[in-house]
Amino acid sequence: MTPELIYLVYSAALTFVLVLVAVMGATAQCGLPKLAGNREGGLPEMSGWAGRAARAHRNMLESLILFAVLVLVAHIAGVRNAATLLGAQLFFWGRAVHAVFYIAGIPWLRTAAWGVSVVGLVLIFLQLIG
Repeated sequence: MTPELIYLVYSAALTFVLVLVAVMGATAQCGLPKLAGNREGGLPEMSGWAGRAARAHRNMLESLILFAVLVLVAHIAGVRNAATLLGAQLFFWGRAVHAVFYIAGIPWLRTAAWGVSVVGLVLIFLQLIG
């Protein structure tokens, strides 16, 4: 397995960890019986760190799709070099730091970490069209 694919697997694992953190926050705010129920009355909007965890998870899902497409296309096309590896590294570590800052409620650093992950996506993309 290539390093880029390994970072894709790590990113999927990060996404799974984020859903677990979001569920822990929802459990703390709503309680397990409400979460385990049919939710016909709906769940209240999560606030504080629980809300940020849910948003961080959704944001990661949106970005993971782009990253997966780029890494898989690069793999199928046989495009693999220092730039694709750096792109994968920047994406994963940027997203990991983004998640920590998002849940902690640190907005500007969160945005900077997101920017690092976007640079990673762009690096891989440029290798595919270059």
